[in-house]
Amino acid sequence: MDGEIRKILRSVLKPGRYTGGEYAQIIKDKKKIKARVAFCFPDTYEIGMSNLGVRILYGTLNADEDVWCERAYAPWDDMEEKMRQAGIPLFAHESHDPIRCFDFVAFTLQYELCYSNVLNMLELAGIPLLSSERDDGFPVIVGGGPCAYNAEPVADFFDAFSIGEGETALNEMVRLYIGMKDRGVYTKKDFLRELAKIPGFYVPSLYDVGYNDDGTINCFTPLYDDIPKKVVKRIVDDMDSSYFPERLVMPYIETVHDRIVLEVYRGCIRGCRFCQAGMTFRPVREKSPETLDFQARCLYENTGYDEITLSALSISDYSRIDELTDRLLSWTNEKKVNLSLPSLRIDSFTHELMEKVTSVRTGGITFAPEAGTQRLRDVINKNVCEEDLMRACRTAFEAGKYSVKLYFMDGLPTETFEDIEGIAGLSSAVCREFYTLENRPKGKSPQVTISVSCFIPKPFTPFQWEAQNSIETIREKQKHLRESLNGKKHIKYTWHDADTSRVEAVFARGNRKLSAALLEAHRLGIKFDAWDEHFSYEKWMQAFENCGIDPAFYANRVYGEDEVLPWDIIDCGVTKEFLLRERHRAYNGKTTPSCREHCSGCGANRLGGKTTWCPCL
Repeated sequence: MDGEIRKILRSVLKPGRYTGGEYAQIIKDKKKIKARVAFCFPDTYEIGMSNLGVRILYGTLNADEDVWCERAYAPWDDMEEKMRQAGIPLFAHESHDPIRCFDFVAFTLQYELCYSNVLNMLELAGIPLLSSERDDGFPVIVGGGPCAYNAEPVADFFDAFSIGEGETALNEMVRLYIGMKDRGVYTKKDFLRELAKIPGFYVPSLYDVGYNDDGTINCFTPLYDDIPKKVVKRIVDDMDSSYFPERLVMPYIETVHDRIVLEVYRGCIRGCRFCQAGMTFRPVREKSPETLDFQARCLYENTGYDEITLSALSISDYSRIDELTDRLLSWTNEKKVNLSLPSLRIDSFTHELMEKVTSVRTGGITFAPEAGTQRLRDVINKNVCEEDLMRACRTAFEAGKYSVKLYFMDGLPTETFEDIEGIAGLSSAVCREFYTLENRPKGKSPQVTISVSCFIPKPFTPFQWEAQNSIETIREKQKHLRESLNGKKHIKYTWHDADTSRVEAVFARGNRKLSAALLEAHRLGIKFDAWDEHFSYEKWMQAFENCGIDPAFYANRVYGEDEVLPWDIIDCGVTKEFLLRERHRAYNGKTTPSCREHCSGCGANRLGGKTTWCPCL
């Protein structure tokens, strides 16, 4: 380790965030590789080390003997201060080399409020922030992850974006680079033009964006005839044969998820109208129980973790859940490995499944009704009713649980104060249900925690056109719910901050003009917006004002159905026609059945994908 780095580590909190040297990290001979990739997570080490996508892409890139992929994370305040004082640029964990010396710097964009960290990390690395100011001597800056589905607010800072699933796409990108270097024909300009021809890559500098007088987008125009007019996302067809890390880099310090995360399937058969992941991850592709059991055993033997989390948007919708849990429990019980089943659907939560969970896991249970009344649940296409929730809670209580967490949203389209009161009523009904059961946990009282987030209209959802409630309205609804809960025992109420939700909505639906505001925010010292101690709504409003940008134009305006949306340059598989049909059905209070019940023609099946049950594939 570099002496200067070693010196400053003695004076910072959690030096294990920066040391590298972890078990199973990948080290390669610099003299034998042809391309270096710095995979950056724009948040702290503890959060980034828990991200399964990073683990997968780290492994796939390093599987190429010509490529060395290393990791970098956003340093916390104390470390950043020491680095700036000592003139130490942002470095990679494995080699401790400055990331500005790499061929690629890739950021995963998991959350809009991480954008300020991207700019701070680029500056700390000594890399010009704007792509227009970087010549061939600097790395190619690439973005990916969920937020790349609307890359426009950060388009000025990135050379390219990987749209969709990157397991094979990123390797193709790096091989293109190596090939051009080997032939002696590489220039960044020529590379980006060739990259734009590879399916799944969006190069924003190769598209001109025209605007109408009212500030809305008029059109996206490719600068060349040989690049696509729309960028179609990449997917992995066969999940059983897709790359999965059988060894994990083991952190020296505690991380957010110190456990095995087993990805069961991708996609979602439901059609919740607010959920971006449920739309952009389509079509559904499952892994077989045999593959999952093999991967779980490998990871257990190679890590020693004593908990396995089955990861999916709705784990109880896995078509072979009983077979999978039986296979896992045949050895996890003996080895005292906990089996965690998050994201359980209320309507597919069974006594049999509860027994399997209870045999290895203690603690509470979590459900997401999302709305307090049946009318609003129909609007958002949740497709569950109050009796489904009561039945699920009865099952949990009879199995010895007494703590239940319920997720809701406020500010949903068509929401009224009666719907807000319904959240309090539904929570109280869960408490009453506990006391109706003779075989409830003895000597215990029910503990119901309700967590209420603010609705944020997201791209590629039926609600992408909707306006977010104003901050004043959100706070009024939050206050009304608190008052509705007065005097109700055993219920704890937590809620999300309206200020952060508004900034998130601005960038979720923003266009390229927001790059100027983000640059100004960086100048004002904004970073770590996802952390309460750092977020400053006042500074964000100052940044918008300094740039002549009205945040309400993005967050609090109903977008026109005929309007060109900032993300229309991307084809996520689900068609705009389907999203519009779903929006209209929402306003008519009509629900849409799950994909397993009936194909509603969302369009994602045309992308392919191997699954075990979908008749459309």
